[in-house]
Amino acid sequence: MSTYINTEIKPFNATAYHNGKFIDVSDADLKGKWSVVFFYPADFTFVCPTELGDLADNYAEFQKLGVEIYSVSTDTHFTHKAWHDTSDTIQKIQYPMIGDPTGAITRNFGVMIEEAGLADRGTFVIDPQGVIQIVEINAGGIGRDALELLRKVKAAQYVASHPGEVCPAKWKEGEATLAPSLDLVGKI
Repeated sequence: MSTYINTEIKPFNATAYHNGKFIDVSDADLKGKWSVVFFYPADFTFVCPTELGDLADNYAEFQKLGVEIYSVSTDTHFTHKAWHDTSDTIQKIQYPMIGDPTGAITRNFGVMIEEAGLADRGTFVIDPQGVIQIVEINAGGIGRDALELLRKVKAAQYVASHPGEVCPAKWKEGEATLAPSLDLVGKI
């Protein structure tokens, strides 16, 4: 997956379910702001609603950072609406839920499980230029944590706005960063 880091997202067009409406979404919508594209295997499953609900519970924090969340599965936008209408957890979602029934977007990001026609649990953080800064892929049975994702987004935003600085392991907003230099070699 490292080949996706620092690459521009590929063009796509799709329909999403968002706040009671079907909307068009394209790669252009991901540019001009920070975005998280959050792939998951399928609607009406088990781990997926826990992840999407966790993102919904923390959505306001992402919004404060100017970050839009886009969840994506190979289900249709109609299925997303049906799931939204029938699940208390999914009803909390205020971010766009993109339908990718052809798998085009899922393949663009390299997370298609071809034999199943489903997406891996892939998370992509994209900067305002449309360049992928973070890639994370989890096995199907391992759910993701929105607060850990939020920490990583903050680190990516910090590094982008502070050239010459990097965030060490477990960095949290407000903590010390590093300025790589010859003087630091062998001293950490």
